Amino acid sequence: MLEPLVRAALLEDLGRAGDLTTDAIVPAELWTRTALAARQSGIVAGQDLARLAFELIDPAVRFQSLRPDGAGVSPGDVIARVTGPARAILTAERVALNFLGHLSGIATATASLVESVRGTGARIVCTRKTTPGLRAVEKYAVRAGGGANHRFGLDDAILIKDNHVAIAGGVREALRRARAGAGHLVKIELEIDTLEQLEEALDEGVDAVLLDNMDPENLMKAVAMTAGRAVTEASGRITPLTAPAIAASGVDLISAGWLTHSAAVLDIGLDFEALENEPTL
Repeated sequence: MLEPLVRAALLEDLGRAGDLTTDAIVPAELWTRTALAARQSGIVAGQDLARLAFELIDPAVRFQSLRPDGAGVSPGDVIARVTGPARAILTAERVALNFLGHLSGIATATASLVESVRGTGARIVCTRKTTPGLRAVEKYAVRAGGGANHRFGLDDAILIKDNHVAIAGGVREALRRARAGAGHLVKIELEIDTLEQLEEALDEGVDAVLLDNMDPENLMKAVAMTAGRAVTEASGRITPLTAPAIAASGVDLISAGWLTHSAAVLDIGLDFEALENEPTL
């Protein structure tokens, strides 16, 4: 799944004529040793994509990871060393850093949320609000940051949202239709806006309830009403500041879409350490 993503990114960057700047300036026989180094503190994710970016340009490039995905880094820490033809390394640099910075940013943001609810029973999960084409790797980055994954797609489970309820004519009818159309291994989750809807859902039977935009007081009431009969998930306006009170309500899961669609990149740079002529065999 990774190689097509990296090939597409390289093609987007190289276009029809390749790296005009590097090919004009850098001698073909020049080799270099470089370091992928953190410019700020965070959690690393995405090294497999960075490695592929370099190796697809030239298989002679060697990528040595020094900090595994999921590891914490501070400014100046070397994440990996990349050795090989200077042209290839420079040509692949931006694609490698784009993937590495983006996924490390997601892992870092996830870790901040995970830390904010430490000591509670709540788990941090992502959503389907992902960059088109990058869902698998963005959800991987969430796991690298200590979070967990919600659905990967519409075919993972049934999640009945407010529009489904409106079309069905109510909570009970939506649940009945979903149950009639679901296989015996398919879980059913229902988005809940009010405690009245929650009562209907529990009476009808449901595997999980998505408690949307409820304040901590109502979340606590919802958890007490549910009493273990369904998995409870809270969503809406989740930040490291709001998450502790939400987790204290006793919910099982806290989902945040911004982890994948709006997390800031982690600043990572490529530093040259040594230049030499192409080694002879």
